[in-house]
This record gives sequence, C-alpha cells and structure tokens, in this order.
Amino acid sequence: MSFAGLISIANYSDGVLYALALLLVIALAVVVDRAWYLRRTILGGARLVGAAAAHKRLHRADLARLASSARNLPEASLIEVGLNAEGPLTRESFDHLLTETILLTAPQLDTRLWVLDTVVTLAPLLGLFGTILGMFRAFSVLAAPGNAPAAVTGGVANALITTAAGIFVAMLGLLAYNGLNNAVRVVLHQMDALSAVLLNRVVFAEQPARETLPAMAAE
Repeated sequence: MSFAGLISIANYSDGVLYALALLLVIALAVVVDRAWYLRRTILGGARLVGAAAAHKRLHRADLARLASSARNLPEASLIEVGLNAEGPLTRESFDHLLTETILLTAPQLDTRLWVLDTVVTLAPLLGLFGTILGMFRAFSVLAAPGNAPAAVTGGVANALITTAAGIFVAMLGLLAYNGLNNAVRVVLHQMDALSAVLLNRVVFAEQPARETLPAMAAE
C-alpha cells in the first residue's frame, strides 16, 4: 500500500489512526526507556547480591565497598541503611529499616508503566470509535445520488482497519507491560534477597540484657 493510500485511510477514520500512531510512539518510548533501565538494574543487582553473599561477615568497610559498586542501583539504598545507621544497631531495628527502604523504593521501579496500561485499555476503544465514524461515512454514500451500493463495501473495509490497528497497538502494549512487570518483580526479589543477606551477615551490636526481678525473700 502506498503512502497516499495510508493517508487516505487515516483521513477516512477522521484522524483516529493518527491518534493510534501517537499512542504507539508513546508506548514504544516507554518500553525502550524502562526495558533499558530494568535490564541494567537486574544485571547489576545480581552482581551486587552475589558480592554481598560471598562475605561471611559484613563490617562497615565491606558495606562501603559494596555501596561504591552499587552506584545508582536501587539496592544501594539498602546498603546505605547500614552505613548511615547511628548508634548501636540491633538485628530487629536493622530489619525494620530494610523493610521500610524496600517499601519506599518499590514505587520508583514501575515508573511510567501506567502509560502502557492506559495504552492497552485505550487503543482498542479508540480503534472501535474510529470504525464507527468510518461506518457513518461509508453508509452515507448510499444517501448520495449516483453512488453504487458497492462503494459501501470499500468504505466498511477502510473503517475496519482502524479497529485492527487499535487491537494491534493494544497487543504490543500488553506484551511489553507484562514483560516489564515481570522485570520489576525480579528487581524486588533481588532487593529482598539482598535484605536477607545483609540481615544475616552484618555485625550487630548485642542487645542489653534484661534486668531480672530480685528473688523474693523466703518467708
């Protein structure tokens, strides 16, 4: 099909195909951006978890080396918890701080994925809307004198292209959305794994012993 033919079909849908093309460009931009970020994060996180698990015990100097290798990874915030802790750090308080850090970092991982979710929902509806507009134009041919009913067939075919385009955009967006969501789950699993590694290997201060009640005097 020639470029002029595509422009004709797009105009037949009253511009809905142009809107679908814009949705496709936006979805592809989000996919490229998040796929590159999440892939780099997964590879770097796997190396960081392996490096931390290789230590039997993690002291402050070990945490500093891990923090320098973490760079801009989300797991770096977990290591910073141990480095920035003030005063004696108990295992229980460290566990709470790690859990809080994961909860605060998690929303940053699925940034802009809502755009793909919106595209998946909106594209088929927009395609159907364009088809309805095309149907109105196709059947209006019958009202004009001198036009053969066969002309309606070509108009209906052009109108259905909009629905097909909307479904195509939605399928691509759905595949990308599920793949990126799975990558986010992998990153969260790596953060949970690093949290467990740190919790089991960081040297903690001993909790003060509880005072015992004095023994009651024998009557």
